[in-house]
Amino acid sequence: MRVHVVSDVHGNAEALAKAGDGADALIVLGDLVDFVDYRDPTGGILGRVLGPEVSARFGELRSSGRPGELADYAREVWSRFDDPAAVVEEAVRAQYAELFAVLRAPVYAIPGNVDLPHLWPEFAGSGVSLADGRVVEIGGLRFGFVGGAPLPPGIDRRHGGPWRPHLLPAEDFAAQARALSGDGPVDVLCSHVPPQVPELVYDVVSRRAESGGPGLLDVIHRDRPRAALFGHVHQPLAPRLRIGRTECVNVGHFRNSGTPYVLRW
Repeated sequence: MRVHVVSDVHGNAEALAKAGDGADALIVLGDLVDFVDYRDPTGGILGRVLGPEVSARFGELRSSGRPGELADYAREVWSRFDDPAAVVEEAVRAQYAELFAVLRAPVYAIPGNVDLPHLWPEFAGSGVSLADGRVVEIGGLRFGFVGGAPLPPGIDRRHGGPWRPHLLPAEDFAAQARALSGDGPVDVLCSHVPPQVPELVYDVVSRRAESGGPGLLDVIHRDRPRAALFGHVHQPLAPRLRIGRTECVNVGHFRNSGTPYVLRW
């Protein structure tokens, strides 16, 4: 059995169209949307809708802005639209139409933190299984899926701007992860964010810890899956490490590499 796994597609439809070549199944671990292109400010939704200057400034503030400065700037630039949420959703729909169209069956997909999962049923064809919160048998192994990311402490998602990332209260994320083993242990744990392990969540370029998933370590210690697969951290300090018998693997920043991680058994 050969399964290809990708994460952090961020609009790379050309590579996604080839990601399942030679595989029995393709797993997509989220972040299909390209909202901010930090390398090319003319790209991404922000660059195309608001312009490269805004996109570049957004990237600067995200990496080195003072607390609250990025949120204030975002509110300012989006205020030029009467209905900025509708503008964002239209741009996301355009990306989803292109990305889901290139997926070939069978595909198992979960949303990342920049996705809008309420739109996915409109675009996912019959060969795409929306697997978030589910356990799916693939080639005789039980794959457990947990999408999204935990909401940072002190942040209220109800009071954001037009862009509403897929963030869950930490307790809800943890409960969803722990519930995967209700009918038996999982053999492969699949999530968008990594388990809360310092080496796995730290990004060496942004020089900060990204989000880790509460409850994922509980599943690893309890079920002892053969693998835990995830993305989210684009330049990880540790692309992989072992916890007991479980090989924890960051499957890579697919937007840049265009190469899927290959799982064989």
